[in-house]
Amino acid sequence: MADLEGKRAIVTGGSSGIGAATVQALAAAGARVVTGSRSDGTLDVTDPVSSERFVSRALAELGGLDILVNNAGLSRGRDPVWESHEEDEREVIETNVLGLMRMTRLCVPQLVDGGGHIVNLGSVAGIWSYPHGSSYVASKFAVHGYTRALRDDLHGKPVRITNVAPGLVETNFSKVRFKGDEEKAAAVYSNVALGGPLHAEDVADCIMFALTRPPHVNIDEIVVLALAQASGANVVRDPA
Repeated sequence: MADLEGKRAIVTGGSSGIGAATVQALAAAGARVVTGSRSDGTLDVTDPVSSERFVSRALAELGGLDILVNNAGLSRGRDPVWESHEEDEREVIETNVLGLMRMTRLCVPQLVDGGGHIVNLGSVAGIWSYPHGSSYVASKFAVHGYTRALRDDLHGKPVRITNVAPGLVETNFSKVRFKGDEEKAAAVYSNVALGGPLHAEDVADCIMFALTRPPHVNIDEIVVLALAQASGANVVRDPA
């Protein structure tokens, strides 16, 4: 088991999916973790007041910070660009991009002082686009670029920066994307060949790998896909 005994961590969007699996893995490795999410009413990364209040409370509880995992994120709809809704686009960008930037900005001073690690949850959608996902694709390309810019800005500081870019992961992501439509959500993960889609624990394993390298080693990026997935929308499926 990875050893992070005594490390202090914040995980955003930790109530379910990849976030919850990461919280569990960190705790099992000995880290102390504070997590928050919009669904449980503890953190809305799109709200500056909520974010500032959460970070202040977390820092007071932890007594400092060693790890920030920017996991909070979502998608809305699967529409061509000319049918996309502005309110959906705004929610995606404000959550996935501005929320991540906000949480990073609030936490970086703590990490620079004592050394630390920031892990951003990107996506294969930030590397290869796919049809009818323009706002999500745009947001994850932004996360990819922001992570590189963060690495440049913190160059020479004792802070490690990692972008983890998963592919198809079976969580409640698609249920949120399709605004509660269970049938559409289930279809995303159905009949995926060669063992099926990734699970949240697979991505948490990648996060833990990055966090537990020797201090002089920085894992810049991990791209993790199900064996059946070659790029964003290129997924082999078994016959129905």
